[in-house]
Amino acid sequence: MPESSATYTRRGRPLRRGASFLVLLAVAGYLAVQYVTGGTGKPACEVVSADGDGAAYEFTPEQAVNAATITAVGTARGLPERAVAIALATALQESGLRNITHGDRDSLGLFQQRPSQGWGTAKEIQDPTYSAGEFYDHLVKVSDYSRLPLTVAAQRVQRSGYPQAYAKHEPDAVLLAAALTGRAAATLTCEGRPSDTPTGGPEAVRAALVRDFGRDVLAVAGAEVGRKAAAPSPSPTTTTAAEGRTVTIPVPSGTGKAAGSTVRQHGWQLAHWAVANASALHIENVSYAGRRWTAGNTDSQWRPVGTENGPVKGTGEGTDVVRIVTAQ
Repeated sequence: MPESSATYTRRGRPLRRGASFLVLLAVAGYLAVQYVTGGTGKPACEVVSADGDGAAYEFTPEQAVNAATITAVGTARGLPERAVAIALATALQESGLRNITHGDRDSLGLFQQRPSQGWGTAKEIQDPTYSAGEFYDHLVKVSDYSRLPLTVAAQRVQRSGYPQAYAKHEPDAVLLAAALTGRAAATLTCEGRPSDTPTGGPEAVRAALVRDFGRDVLAVAGAEVGRKAAAPSPSPTTTTAAEGRTVTIPVPSGTGKAAGSTVRQHGWQLAHWAVANASALHIENVSYAGRRWTAGNTDSQWRPVGTENGPVKGTGEGTDVVRIVTAQ
């Protein structure tokens, strides 16, 4: 009996140790993924290639909001998609697209800018719109930046101790830039569940649009917020209740400032911006160009809007209007 018990103990210890080691590996792997991606346990967003090559990038709602802001600031200044891709790759490397409050020495924010080096006050740098603007202000001073390798252009702005690090983020940044500038239509989706502290309603959407794009996005486009849009009478898909929660943004010719931007591209930029902000702003659905994204769907894809006889009027069937409906 004693011998049998000793044999069992000797055999059991390696098994228990092995199981414990596997558990530790699993926990370490989970924590590593959360750190790298900025994961918070919230539903993910995804951007896919419009070229059908299978390329995709998954990211969190927090990262989506920051990426959309960086893009909007760039296009509002009339900068090309290449500038946006450089900015996004830089923020991916510096902060994982998170507005962090720490870094090397006094580095802060999306781009790890330093107050002591003249980038602004700590409070200013923690404002994503401000920090993105500062990055672009420095980028446009780089001679012929749009033709330089991405890592070279980024390094001339950042002057990082790891100048080659930006290159590894270029594929993901290019995918994000194509979607968030609107060039690649219907390629950005999110699950869109509300965040822990959602700030919802049409007025919150309006404020966020102005924050990222500037006042022209509403004043020039003549956006209607919380009022019935100048559209045909309500249909089964546009109820009176929904109209009170709707931000309607006309996209007339000439509203897109980015180099090479078209009406359709500008419209898709606004539509993708809304999806990226869906969790933060408690957005229920977004309609544009005959397609609609709805929060909470299993796959959260852009789906055709209409009936067997064609698109239903007043549901974002054309390229001249983007409709954002909030949940409150």
